[in-house]
Amino acid sequence: MALERDIIMALRQVYDPEIPVNIYDLGLIYELKVDEDHNVYIQMTLTAPNCPMADYVVDAVKAAVEDVPGVVSAKVDLVFEPVWDKSRMSEEALIELGLD
Repeated sequence: MALERDIIMALRQVYDPEIPVNIYDLGLIYELKVDEDHNVYIQMTLTAPNCPMADYVVDAVKAAVEDVPGVVSAKVDLVFEPVWDKSRMSEEALIELGLD
């Protein structure tokens, strides 16, 4: 779906301020759904539950998705189950952080 691809591209522009890798390649997006009316639901996590930038990251995700042409609205749920770990990271992210 082209809209979902565009949303993923937008998510790749959002970075955790403490890590030089985008949130999508970090594996912080657990679920991405687009309904027939082009409303978007995202379930995501953070690398640590006590992240001081949590509100900033969630707001940046919502804004980035809602800026995608064709998206009507975005709802972002922040969850901590399952717990994030580096196995969720893309190969590119692992290389960027020297964890490959």
